Amino acid sequence: MKLDPKPQPLALAEPARQTPVFGSFDVVVLGGGPAGITAAAAAARAGQSTLLIERYGFLGGMGTAAGVTNFCGLHANVYGEVRQVVHGLADELLDHMRALNGLNEPHALFGGRIAAQAYDNAAFKVAADTLVLGSGAQLLFHALAVGVVMHSPSEIGALLIETRSGRAAVLARTFIDCSGDGDLAAHAGAPFEKGKGPDGAGDDMMYPSTMFRIHGVDPVRAGDAWNHFARLMEAAEAKGRTFARKAPIIRPQKNPAEWRANVTQLANAEGGPVDGTNALQLSAAEVEGRRQIVDFFRFLRESAPGFENAYLLEIAPQVGIRETRRVNGEYQLTGDDVLQCASFEDSIGVNGWPIEEHTAGTVVFRWPDDPKGRGYNQLPWRMLVPRGVDNLLVAGRCASMTHLGQSAARVSGACFVMGQAAGTAAALAHDSGARVRDVDIVGLQARLKAQGAWLG
Repeated sequence: MKLDPKPQPLALAEPARQTPVFGSFDVVVLGGGPAGITAAAAAARAGQSTLLIERYGFLGGMGTAAGVTNFCGLHANVYGEVRQVVHGLADELLDHMRALNGLNEPHALFGGRIAAQAYDNAAFKVAADTLVLGSGAQLLFHALAVGVVMHSPSEIGALLIETRSGRAAVLARTFIDCSGDGDLAAHAGAPFEKGKGPDGAGDDMMYPSTMFRIHGVDPVRAGDAWNHFARLMEAAEAKGRTFARKAPIIRPQKNPAEWRANVTQLANAEGGPVDGTNALQLSAAEVEGRRQIVDFFRFLRESAPGFENAYLLEIAPQVGIRETRRVNGEYQLTGDDVLQCASFEDSIGVNGWPIEEHTAGTVVFRWPDDPKGRGYNQLPWRMLVPRGVDNLLVAGRCASMTHLGQSAARVSGACFVMGQAAGTAAALAHDSGARVRDVDIVGLQARLKAQGAWLG
């Protein structure tokens, strides 16, 4: 008689352990994307012992790991003139990339309504290393945040990480969560939201994409192909081909024979957006993204002039996540703030990117009503200050925003702004003996201006 197997337990109790301390720092930054890069550099330059922790072996966040290769939000349409509005440490990073010949000049988008700036992944990685290490900050790669130890319900004592060397604890006076997914904040018990808020409509979260790059394009024959891909897709659909998403974004890189492509859309089994904090959904999305890329690339070779002899140069190492956790702070940036070009007395910088909502099957852009208006909203300090945890700041796409506010201010330009403000604020708080959430706003703004930041 065959016996039934033992039932699988729902959970296991791990044995107690002594966790070695990796080090003690003034400031610990989790996540090496645009926000984390500027947060670490700003804190270290201000004399703080600073550690930047990154899960990969390189910096850049979605800009490198997800293959974005394009800075959005550095520019805004200010009273009809497109100009760069994000400065400070971002300028230094761009200069490092130019020195490596890895940065394009800004290119116009949406009929000249705004601009973006393409770059080479390798240049971003090297330039970010240079900026962070040159500031005096320490880097720890290949480390994943797995928990915290709390000194009290409102104070983090240590961040727990898993590394290639094993589990470790990192101590700090102030922690800055630039993880994108709000991992540190969630571990610490800070409140957060997922999905649409009261000002949102449509999907619960924005759909992710897997990005890819193409080489071997004939730039002469391709011409301004980015203006014609939608028409070519419509013709292919009439013949029975299907696409996961309308509104393709395909543009040349520094080398005109190399193009980046943002065309995929990744859904879960129920048809909704993949949850970037769900390992099973992400695993399926990685495979589906590559399938969509191969299918779309075949379409390009068959249908797009200049792409006949092109080849796939790179599929991004990971799915490009646009939205997961949004940590609840002292203020939530809203879609109305973006559309009405809101001003705030506690401004730390600006966002000039419009609402860009990735909904089922397409991308929806919404702009301020007046195309020749101010063209940017200020970003308030309060969106970096999470509720409930006193020695934590949150910067980047997991900062305090509604669904629609986040759809605009999640881009790299705004993330550079938030990171520099967070790192500067941590140093100012330590210098004054204040809690980081109680930092002097006027003093913070003065320090940011002295660093070359533009507050609007």
